Amino acid sequence: MDMKPKQPAPGKTPDTPESAEAHGASLDRYDIAILRELQQDARLTNTELAARIGLSAAPTWRRVKWLEEQRYITGYRAELDRRKIGLGVLAFVRVDAERNTAAATRGLEDAIRQIPEVISAHYISGSGTFELQVMATDLDAFSRLCLETLLTLPNVKDLHTSFSLGEVKAGAALPLTHLKPGG
Repeated sequence: MDMKPKQPAPGKTPDTPESAEAHGASLDRYDIAILRELQQDARLTNTELAARIGLSAAPTWRRVKWLEEQRYITGYRAELDRRKIGLGVLAFVRVDAERNTAAATRGLEDAIRQIPEVISAHYISGSGTFELQVMATDLDAFSRLCLETLLTLPNVKDLHTSFSLGEVKAGAALPLTHLKPGG
């Protein structure tokens, strides 16, 4: 059995992540820097990103592709000002379920995913089953959504709502300080 280290293919560098095996299992300082920079500005060109992290363009592009393939990066989107597009109400809705069986919970999860006004939903511990973040144009629209949609979801017993009176922090980048570069 030949135990010599693999040599990179012609034109390839050792940091060329063509697969998880070629890249390594853990994130290194360049990967973490890419994640940090793209969270701040996902519209950076590859050349701009490469300059910011201190790599050339080709390995930067390969690393971004690897991060996407491995689902560290799950998408890109524009952050919108909800008020400018007419969404004046932000509410937090705790949903109490009638029964907490696996099948009933899955049915409720599936139904919640279909509601565009629900922008995030979490299965929670403590009192309640789900915590929803809901947006609506105004209180009348929110009331209609509750009566016609949320209260008619399968297995819903009750709703408890709190309204946002002002955003202190929203749309924040995920913290990366806990990541220690490996490799």
